[in-house]
Amino acid sequence: MQSASGVLLIAASILAMIAANSSLAETYVALRDTPVGSGTWAKSLHWWVNDVLMVIFFLLVSLEIKREVVSGQLSDRDQLMLPVVCAFAGVAVPALLFTALNYGNPETMRGWAIPTATDIAFALGVLGLLGKRVPLGMTLLLSTIAVVDDLIAIVIIAFFYSQGLHWGMLLGAAVVALIMLALNRRKVTSLVPYLLLGVLLWFFVLKSGVHATVAGVITGLMIPHVDKTNAIDDAVEHSPLETLEHALHPWVGFGILPLFAFVNAGLALAGLRAEHLMALLPAGISLGLVLGKPVGIVGAAMAMRALGFARFPQGMDLRSMLGMGMLCGIGFTMSLFVSSLAFAQQPLEFTESVLGVLGGSLVAAVLGMLWLSWTLPKTPTVARP
Repeated sequence: MQSASGVLLIAASILAMIAANSSLAETYVALRDTPVGSGTWAKSLHWWVNDVLMVIFFLLVSLEIKREVVSGQLSDRDQLMLPVVCAFAGVAVPALLFTALNYGNPETMRGWAIPTATDIAFALGVLGLLGKRVPLGMTLLLSTIAVVDDLIAIVIIAFFYSQGLHWGMLLGAAVVALIMLALNRRKVTSLVPYLLLGVLLWFFVLKSGVHATVAGVITGLMIPHVDKTNAIDDAVEHSPLETLEHALHPWVGFGILPLFAFVNAGLALAGLRAEHLMALLPAGISLGLVLGKPVGIVGAAMAMRALGFARFPQGMDLRSMLGMGMLCGIGFTMSLFVSSLAFAQQPLEFTESVLGVLGGSLVAAVLGMLWLSWTLPKTPTVARP
C-alpha cells in the first residue's frame, strides 16, 4: 500500500507543478485559497489541509510509532539500536550542513529542520520499483529509520515551531489529555470517547500557539493497544489502536497526503531567477537531503558495526547501506510541512525552501534508485517471506 501511495504522492506533486506553471496557474492559486467553512471558520483550503487534515496524518504516525514501540520493531532493544542511532545521525548531519551554509542569517535559519526527515511513503515507493531484489532487512531498516525520523520531527515541531503561547488554552489541552490518559488507564477500549476528546484537544492546541498537529500525536499515544505482545489474531480481532490505524491508512495514503502534496508542491517557476536557485537556503536544504542524510546514516551504521554494537541487516553490505541512505534523503511531505511552518510569513523564503525540498528529494530519489539498481544482485540473495 505504501508503494502505491508513494506513486500517487509523486503524481499529485507533478500535477501541482504543471498547474502552477501553465495556463491553469490562476485557477490553481484560486483553488488553494478557496474559503471553506463559514464565520470564523471560513479558512482557505490550504489551511484546512495543513492544520486539520495533517492532524489526521500525525495521528496515524503516532499510532504507528506506539505500535512499533509496544509490540513491533522498536520493542526489541537489539533491533532498535541501529535504526535509532542512524536516525539521529541522519537528522543531525543535514541540520549541521544547513547551519554551516546559513549561519548568521536569522531569516533563513528558521529552516534548519527542513532537511532532517524522511518521507516513508515516497522512499518505499521508489524502493518498491526494484521489486524482489531488495532484501527484507533494507525495507525494515528504512521503515524504522523513517518512523524514528517522524518522532524526532514531531518533537522539533512542538519545541521550535510553536509561537505566542496561550497558557489558558494549554491548560485546557492538558486537562483533555489527562482525561484521555485516565480512560486509557481504566482500559476503556471504545474509540469514540478518544476521538471526541481528540477533536476538543485539537481546538485547544490550535488556539494555544502550539501547532495543531501535536493534538494528533497526543491522541494517537492515548489510544489503547491492549495486547502488548500483539498476540491477538489479526484475522479475528484488532486492538483499538490497530483498528484505527487500519481504518486511517487508505484515507491518509490515498487522500490526505496526495492532497497535501497538491496544495503545497505547486511552485511557480516563472518568477525564479538564477540567484534564487543558487541561494544558500535551497542549497542548504538540498545538500542536507542529498549529502547529509546518507553521510549521517551510513557513517553511524559503520561506526556501530566497527564498535561491535550492531550488525548490518541480513542481505545488506556497505554498498546497499549507502543506497538506502540516499533514499532516506527523500524528505518531501515532512520537509514541505516544516517549510510551511518555518516560512509562513516569508513568501520568498518559502518558495526557495520548496525549491530545495523538491530538488533535493528528486536528486536523492534518482541517485538512490540508480545506485541500488547497479549494486543490488539481479536475483534476491535472501528469501523473502
